[in-house]
Amino acid sequence: MTDNTLTNKVRVKNELGLHTRPATLIVKLLQDSKSEVFFTYKKETINAKSILSILMLAAHKNALITVQVKGEDAQHTMDQITEAFEQKFGEGGTVGY
Repeated sequence: MTDNTLTNKVRVKNELGLHTRPATLIVKLLQDSKSEVFFTYKKETINAKSILSILMLAAHKNALITVQVKGEDAQHTMDQITEAFEQKFGEGGTVGY
């Protein structure tokens, strides 16, 4: 079995950046993922399954984050993460999480 590695850039659209609520939603979204997920922002790379690590990135509105997903469900996980960022983690309206 071959592991997939995908990389994508996402923009933080939330007014308050990646604060506690979106960080919590990211961790919840990733808890069932079999893939490793990393966020890179300002030369710092963190494990995206760790809420404290996400908060320590201090990514503000319009920050560009590189997302790297590696594992057997990489495509599905990347699609979920990308969609969550696009939908502002439900802060811009309703989202089905």
